Amino acid sequence: MDELRFEIIRRIGELSVSSKGWTKEVNLVSWNDRPAKVDIREWDPSHEKMKKGITLTKDEVLKLKESLNNYDLT
Repeated sequence: MDELRFEIIRRIGELSVSSKGWTKEVNLVSWNDRPAKVDIREWDPSHEKMKKGITLTKDEVLKLKESLNNYDLT
């Protein structure tokens, strides 16, 4: 299996921190030299290891944002 390459282009925000120091983050990440996408996942403190996450295109982010804006959190 080929080595997974990634580059965090921009850190957008931190959502939470676990008791072991892993942070759930929203970042702009380029995977395997492809165009960067918005990425939500947990990272170890050094950002060398990560857990499974989700990547979203710009259009998907806009649809998610619209969905959340219409969602009643109360």
